[in-house]
Parts: sequence; structure tokens; C-alpha cells
Amino acid sequence: MLKQIMNTFLFGALVMSSGFSLAQWTPDVEAWNSPTPQQPEAVVFRNATVWTADDGGILENADVVIRDGKIDGIGSDLRTPSDAIEIDASDMHITPGIIDAHSHAAILGGVNESSRISTADVRIRDVIDPESINIYRQLAGGVTAINLLHGSANAIGGQMSVIKLRWGREPDQLVIDSAPPGIKFALGENPKQSNWSNDNPRYPRTRQGVNQIILEKFQKAADYQRSVEGMPSGRAARNVVPPRPNHELAAIAEILNGERGIHSHAYRSDEMLALMNLAEEFDVTIATFQHVLEGYKIAPRMAAHGVGGSTFIDWWAFKYEARDAIGFNPALMHQAGVLTGLHSDNPELARRMNLEAAKAVRYGQVDEHEALKMITLNPAAQLGIDDRTGSLAEGKDADVVVWNGHPLSVYSRVEQTWVDGRRYFDRAADQRMREQLAAERAELLALVLAEGEESDDDDSGDEQSESPAEEETTPGFRSFAAHLTSGAQQHTHLHGFAAHLIGYRSSELSHDDFCLFHFE
Repeated sequence: MLKQIMNTFLFGALVMSSGFSLAQWTPDVEAWNSPTPQQPEAVVFRNATVWTADDGGILENADVVIRDGKIDGIGSDLRTPSDAIEIDASDMHITPGIIDAHSHAAILGGVNESSRISTADVRIRDVIDPESINIYRQLAGGVTAINLLHGSANAIGGQMSVIKLRWGREPDQLVIDSAPPGIKFALGENPKQSNWSNDNPRYPRTRQGVNQIILEKFQKAADYQRSVEGMPSGRAARNVVPPRPNHELAAIAEILNGERGIHSHAYRSDEMLALMNLAEEFDVTIATFQHVLEGYKIAPRMAAHGVGGSTFIDWWAFKYEARDAIGFNPALMHQAGVLTGLHSDNPELARRMNLEAAKAVRYGQVDEHEALKMITLNPAAQLGIDDRTGSLAEGKDADVVVWNGHPLSVYSRVEQTWVDGRRYFDRAADQRMREQLAAERAELLALVLAEGEESDDDDSGDEQSESPAEEETTPGFRSFAAHLTSGAQQHTHLHGFAAHLIGYRSSELSHDDFCLFHFE
């Protein structure tokens, strides 16, 4: 442990010496005020243990060269431009950026639309929250890309959005435009409303009904597409009323055409089998089952269909349909040939995804490098972005994480996270930001307390001075300062799971609480 601390100190000192402007970059706790980090023309990390997450395996004493935001080379004693920023990463480990295939971490407002059983017309891209502190905190955990999914209150939910965690950028600048379009589906208790209330109960109320409504929507979308394609053109269209535009059915028609992938919330094996059978009737291959806690029961069938499994590893028995979950689920799906990944579905868990991969080694004895792939290359492949990210290979985006120790160790932590060759997280820079915030807070408190004392002095000669009871209930500078220093609990309307967290929007905390009971 002492060696890791010393490595971290020396690493920070070496980065400081590698370039003044690069070293002095400091983020801000507010995205809008955080400067975009520079993208050096060339950076080389020397003598690191490199986890490639591809056929290269784990390389000892290797170099990683980044040029213009792309990985330019991996190997030993690589030649670099004379002006390249060189960083001695001895005793450090370098991995690809972590990719979370199931997240609700940067969405403005609620992510669930409970009014209709199908909300295929809504788009997460329209409500991306670039100022969510989750983005910065997940960068601190080595996450570089996440899949923002709609909620699970609908059999057919909204359209998803895959983003890079570029802290301080605008919403459209976060989106990975080359990612294949996708949409959220949901099976089980959530869409049939067995574990949450709705003032206006809706159809369906059974698992069979959820499968039936998906079938009906597929049929309607196919009919809608035929009516659109059947419209005459030119002069022949003058006396023909075109079909009314329907954004919901248009999105579902994209599924039938193979243009939009299905990422379905699912727990039970019988429901997953039913959805695969239904999809195959329309020649559709499901992209992923999300959560997929009973995937181990039907892993060969999943592999034959071609669906990936994006799962929790040790979340079980939190509701009735999760009672058959086991920790060996990822290992068993992986052994059966299923493209297996691990996800968070929670902004706090997303900061420690490396430990989820470590659990795959514990449950099922998955090879360490293969376990790392479950949070890097495999989710990238599930989202269709593995040509750009998910592994360390020449030509791919320079999404790189530097660890001060073994990346699957509970004692290791992220020192730097690079996205597109830009250093978006640096522990040394983060420490500078904390010190600046602490100094600013102390200064503000001193001003508030000083003004409060002046106010008390001015009122001391007044015959009608405040009684102690009045002072306690009268708002003012002194009570504000007391509030700042008291550590009073916030968000007391929440269930305690999220009530202790700070720096989040109330909508994010409310959603975390919802996830505790529903898991989207």
C-alpha cells in the first residue's frame, strides 16, 4: 500500500514536469465553468503494465503512444516525436476506458414515462444533462462512455443515447453520433406495474400481456411502414391522403428494418425466451438483455440468437423476480459464448466498475483480462462502438485510464482518465480544485459570521431584542452559517439510500431511490 502511495506521488510530479500548461489545468465542480482540457499533439506513457483488452493481452513494461486523440502505438521502446509529452508510468497500469452499457446518470429530469405502455417516440438525446456531477465523478472511476437508457416503466421505452464523458462540453458534443441507434424495452414487474402504483392503471397487467403488446406494436409498425412506402409519388399523389406521421411507429419500424437495436430490461428466463421467439418471427436480433439475472439458465439459447448479456454480478433477491440470481451468472454466460458485460444502473456503482470485474474473477474464476473486457471491450461491442473504443489498439480513440496499481484491486485508484486524447480527470488537478473550494468556503463563512456579529452589535441596545427562541427561528446570516457547518441531512424525503449524497440534482437523487426498488 505504501508503494502505491509513493508511486502516485512520483507520477504526479512527473506529470507536472511534462508540460506547464497541461499540468496546471484544473477542472471545476460545475461543468459550465470547467475549461476543456488541451489535446496534446503527442503523448507517450513509458514502462507501464498495459491491459489491451484485445488479442495483445497484458503487456509488461510497455509504452502507449497517443497522437491527435488516437492511439498511435503500443509496444516497447517506441519512437515518438521530439516534442511529445513523455510520462514515466513505471509501476502504473493502463487500461482502456470503462464503458457502462446501462446508465441513467446524466439525464435531466425523470427518465420514466408511465402514461403509455409504448413511448418509442421519446428520445434521451433531448434531455441529456451535461452538468450532472455524475459525469465528473465517473471519470474519477475510469469511466469514459455510458449508454443513457430510458426507464423501465414501458414495454417499449424511449430511444437511448450513447455518450462520451466529456466534462464541460455541450450535450450534442457528448453524443457518439456513430453509435448505432437503440431503444429500451422492458419485461416483467415494472411494465406490468406490479411493484409501483399508477393513478390510472393501464393495460397490460400480466407478463403475457407485455409480450402481447410488443407483438401488436410490431404489427402496427409494419402496417404503418407499408402505408408510408405505398404512397404514390409525383402527380399521382395529388389526390391521395398520406398516412398521418407517427413518430412512435416510425421508431419501431426501424427495429423491424434492423436499423435500431433492442436493449431490453429483463430478469426471468421465460420472458427472455418469449421475446427472442417473438423477435425471430420478424427476423429481428435483440442487441442485449439488460440485468439478465437468469441468463445462466438459457445461455446456449442466447448465444444461438446472438443477444448480448449486460448484467449485475451480485445484486439478487431485491425483489421477487430477482430471487434466482447467482453470482456465477456472468461466468456461465461467458462460457456459453454470450457476449457478456457488466453494468451499473447506478451512478455510485459506476464509479467502482473495476471491482465488478474483480467479482467475476471471484465468482466463476474468469480470467483477469477477460474480466476486464466485461467492462471495456464487451460493452463497446454490445453498443456497436468497438471500432472506436473499448480496447487499446492503433487507430482507436485514446480513451485511456491510468491506475496506481492492479486495476482489479480494491486498493487501486484512478490517477488519470483520458478521453479522445484529452485528460478529463487528474487526481492532482482534482486535489487543487478541492483546496480552492475549501479556501473559498472558509472565506465565505468568515464573511457571513463577521456580518452576523455586526448585526448582533447593532441590535444590542434595542429594548426589544430577540429572545433565544426568536433567534433560533429567525432566518439570517447566523442561522445560514450554522446550517453550513451543522452537516444537517438533506433530501430527507428520500429513502436514506440517496439521502446522504451531495452534489446531485434532486431529480437524480429521486431516480436513484426509484432504482433501489425497481432497478431499471
